[in-house]
Amino acid sequence: MKNVIEIENAVKNYGDFLLDSVSFCVPEGTVCGFIGQNGAGKSTTINLILDIIKRDSGSIKVFGEEVTDNTAFKDKIGTVFDEMGFNETMTPLEIGRMMSYIYSEWDDTVYKDLLRKLSLPLRKKCGSFSRGMRMKLQIAVAMSHHARLLIMDEPTSGLDPVVRSEVLSLFREFVMDEENTIFLSSHITSDLEKIADELVFINAGKIMLTGNKDEILESHGIMKCRKDQVELIDKKYVVSVSVNRFGADVLVNDRRACEAEYSGIAVDAPTLEDILVFYVGSGEKI
Repeated sequence: MKNVIEIENAVKNYGDFLLDSVSFCVPEGTVCGFIGQNGAGKSTTINLILDIIKRDSGSIKVFGEEVTDNTAFKDKIGTVFDEMGFNETMTPLEIGRMMSYIYSEWDDTVYKDLLRKLSLPLRKKCGSFSRGMRMKLQIAVAMSHHARLLIMDEPTSGLDPVVRSEVLSLFREFVMDEENTIFLSSHITSDLEKIADELVFINAGKIMLTGNKDEILESHGIMKCRKDQVELIDKKYVVSVSVNRFGADVLVNDRRACEAEYSGIAVDAPTLEDILVFYVGSGEKI
């Protein structure tokens, strides 16, 4: 399987924030979820991939080519950002006409079909749209020029559960063509549990964890024990510990080994939210 995005030791130093030697890959034909707290470096990384900002050092390749101002593959990328970016006096119909001059493979039939599916009016000025409608408009534009890679920053934010489910279904349909790939940041971990194949966890500008979503969920576990039992657990298994009035929760990186070695301690399967909180939250690292 080839990689659509390859980042190696990418650095961006703002003085008060450092994206610190970030490295990861996004395989072709997958949905890759990019997870982290606000301010962790997700948007900075996305802006580096799109060459909106310049990296200080490191390598970033998309479709096997180093990202530069003159990169020709940008026509193959669809983007969705937290802010809409379109002139608020324009209607979706007018935006579609404009996009036909920007993208060489703009497909107006696909665009109008997506507008219908997402219940967006053709002739209403987008400045009057709700946050959810603005996000849906961006998604329709991103998926209407036969892009091979969608790069999205919180694409389901602001959508109600029913519409969010519809949008996630569109994303899964998109990657059914195994040459299509999605890279999206999201704080809605339940969405990523539904659709992501790969995951990248980032915190304070550093990559904490990468890998296949199912393997990450399968390998990690939460050991629920007494406070005095924490010291009995081999440090090589422990990611972090959360102590409460009733005892301690310990995130471990090898659930099966811990189940075998510590049969007297319950080991529960975690959610992605659990893993995120333990890796980048307030849990004590030991």
